[in-house]
Amino acid sequence: MNLTIDRLGHLGHGIAQGPTGPIYVPGVLPGEAVSGELAGDRLDGLRIVTPSASRVRPPCSHARSCGGCQLQHATDDFVATWKREVVCTALAAQGLSPDVVREGVLTSPARSRRRATLAARKTKGGALVGFHARGSEVIIPVPSCLLLHPDLMALLPAVEALAKTGGSRSQELAVTLTRSLAGPDVRVEGGKALAGTLRMDLARLAEAHGLARLTWGEETVALRAQPEVQLGRTRIKLPPGAFLQATEAGEAALLAAVKEALGPQKRLADLFAGIGTFALPLADEAEVWALEAEAEMVAALDKAARGAQGLKPVTAEKRDLFRRPLEPEEMRGLTGLVIDPPRAGAEAQAERLAAGPVPVIAMVSCNPASFARDARILTAGGYVLDWVQVVDQFRWSHHVELAARFHRTG
Repeated sequence: MNLTIDRLGHLGHGIAQGPTGPIYVPGVLPGEAVSGELAGDRLDGLRIVTPSASRVRPPCSHARSCGGCQLQHATDDFVATWKREVVCTALAAQGLSPDVVREGVLTSPARSRRRATLAARKTKGGALVGFHARGSEVIIPVPSCLLLHPDLMALLPAVEALAKTGGSRSQELAVTLTRSLAGPDVRVEGGKALAGTLRMDLARLAEAHGLARLTWGEETVALRAQPEVQLGRTRIKLPPGAFLQATEAGEAALLAAVKEALGPQKRLADLFAGIGTFALPLADEAEVWALEAEAEMVAALDKAARGAQGLKPVTAEKRDLFRRPLEPEEMRGLTGLVIDPPRAGAEAQAERLAAGPVPVIAMVSCNPASFARDARILTAGGYVLDWVQVVDQFRWSHHVELAARFHRTG
């Protein structure tokens, strides 16, 4: 079958019109003529007949087999433009103007991922470590990965040793690696139970590979140094599994956009605050009320704020904002607010914000669709969406992040 690719879907796959409906083709670009065998709504045995001017040779040797990147076959300019268009399309679908989306996309450099989860499995002769193949559970080794920071790439032998020691041939491990100021922080899920000598064997392995901390399931089995990251002028100790922005460049871009959106402030609320990615830097100038559902992250944020010098007061509160959103009457006295919800967005909280008195809101999102829905709720309640800044810290992937400014009229 011969097809012409019409557009890219939100997952980065090409979409063409087939005889009975859309056909999905990964690894292609709009306008390309392709051929292959039709298999349901997919095209097998893909051949590029007429390539796009935006097509490039993937810079990574693993690009064809590894599923970690979806868009290495496109130029950086094409990817940036496409990600901006994803945000514009999401806004337009909610009746909002796409003109507020800024032209420039802030993209993190290659080899800058400081946090990633690898798949690992024990094999008859050793272990497999890498990412999954596209649409498959097959693990593809990635010894030349262009996404991960060199400090994480140096941990591949440690992950392999963990799989050999505590894994099994029937159970896949999920190994989360985090680069911290104190050294590598490693968390393993899916491993064997900590019985017999396994705990001691893992502790020895952690020491041999210079891990700052090794967490096995929910239990810390080795702690050479407490993992820390810098947030503004404050160092914060990371709880195991705590959320952290994927790249330092991405975090800096989002923080700069939030500060621009808020401007000078006196009293802020930070909703879905995590470990204080925004709360702690913003406390340089303003009193901050930080709300987060995870108790360990709240405790870490509170301890870091109390130990920092020169910050305005930071109040860290454990609160599930999905079950108990911040109410309009609780917002009295706030001069601004930042909200960074998970992928599902924060529909219920957006409805309360729309009825509240906060003059300016900075919103951060990793999902343009849920952001656009929540933005529509805010604008229906009297807010103006001033601008949206697209941030790409998941380079060569379909993931899109953004920061935006809203101000209340009247």
